[in-house]
Amino acid sequence: MSSRSYVFGFVILSIFLLINHGVSSLEYGKALTKSLLYFEAQRSGKLPSNQRVQWRGDSGLQDGSDAGVNLVGGYYDAGDNVKFGFPMAFTMTMLSWSAVDFRAQLEAKKELSNALDAIKWGADYLIKAHPKPNVLYGEVGDGYSDHQCWQRPEDMTTPRTSYWIDEQHPGSDLAAETAAALAAASIAFRETDSIYASQLLNHAKQLYHFASNHQGLYQNSISVAGGFYSSSGFEDELLWAAAWLHRATGDRTYLDFLDKSWNTGGTRSMFSWDDKFVGVQVLAAKRSNTWEQYKKQAEQFICSCLEKGNSNVRKSPGGLLWFQPWNNLQYTATATFIATVYSKYLIKANNASVQCLGGIVQPSELIAFAQSQVDYILGKNPKKMSYMVGFGSNYVQQAHHRGASIESIKKNNKAVTCKGGFDLYFNRAEPNPNVLDGAVVGGPDENDGYTDSRSNFQQAEPATVNTAPLVGVLAHLA
Repeated sequence: MSSRSYVFGFVILSIFLLINHGVSSLEYGKALTKSLLYFEAQRSGKLPSNQRVQWRGDSGLQDGSDAGVNLVGGYYDAGDNVKFGFPMAFTMTMLSWSAVDFRAQLEAKKELSNALDAIKWGADYLIKAHPKPNVLYGEVGDGYSDHQCWQRPEDMTTPRTSYWIDEQHPGSDLAAETAAALAAASIAFRETDSIYASQLLNHAKQLYHFASNHQGLYQNSISVAGGFYSSSGFEDELLWAAAWLHRATGDRTYLDFLDKSWNTGGTRSMFSWDDKFVGVQVLAAKRSNTWEQYKKQAEQFICSCLEKGNSNVRKSPGGLLWFQPWNNLQYTATATFIATVYSKYLIKANNASVQCLGGIVQPSELIAFAQSQVDYILGKNPKKMSYMVGFGSNYVQQAHHRGASIESIKKNNKAVTCKGGFDLYFNRAEPNPNVLDGAVVGGPDENDGYTDSRSNFQQAEPATVNTAPLVGVLAHLA
């Protein structure tokens, strides 16, 4: 072979490998770092001395004062300045699941401490929000009034009303999801802070009993939450909490609840802040093959995501799992997490496989699928755009996010008024002045189309529930 032919052949091979393989492990590591930075940008409260996202400042320092309780801290939910307890708790559960099942990988990439910091920031707030066994604060701020303004968290002039559930105004879904979050967090902290882990577990147990003994949908008690994070039911959260409490304690009581449940969820179409059944099914399948129904349903969901089931999830022409028009990537992220964590369980079970209608699926195929979805999100897509802010050379520039879109208070401390923010910042056709590293936006439409405009809130708004499931996946791929 001539030297010219050899060089030509090498170039062709290199192009083939570039096209057919994912982002390098080094790049996954960078995305992992950014994903955890994102949670620092979403912090509410008095920021710590080791805060890395320097364009943010203290905010919400009087939260809870209207109710005589300290509700300072926690996370802003998405691109607004409301603290919604229901998705915040799910975010904490998913971050904790990542820290539990991908602990070694996070540690190897020197991100475990950052992951635990992210969990603790949320868990500390959830503990504050639970001042009595049967009282749980589930929201601070009002989405309706908040959405009338475009202000930095540091400048908020909207009401910071505190909303709660109690025995007379129950919310089993909210209480049980918070129990799941704190139980999962207790496992994550068990090795490094046993006293804190015990505190988390005590709150989780109390909240589980509250959820079980005083049943109802939380939006019936906190009506302002209904327009933004309305729950479709609480059976899944009760099972989800029981699954995490059993994993945290080994107590047979929680196992019995799972075993005797008449509703194991069936085959689900998605896994999300509202629908935890797939998570329950996977945790049950991990524990024992005797729970065949849970295992079968988990695997049917996985088969559908891999287009080997009987009700396959739709894919865009570019290969992205596509569930629905509004904030689709949150569902892609959770499905990707499920595939990744299930592959680990299969490997531990003597390299077991999944029997799908369309053929047998090996653990390696689950990882390849997860990698394809992550690669799409990070820029390997028809638009060649990264839907993780700050990652790559061509990422989303106008995320629908108040804090990121307004000049940092540290550069311009002139207060931004409620309506003034729309004219000064929201309506500008310029990139956001602050890079919201690690934020995953809602993402492209079913045909891989995306308009990079902060007014495009259906696609351009990031949320904590979008990024949290990717932390463990990125740790595994890095």
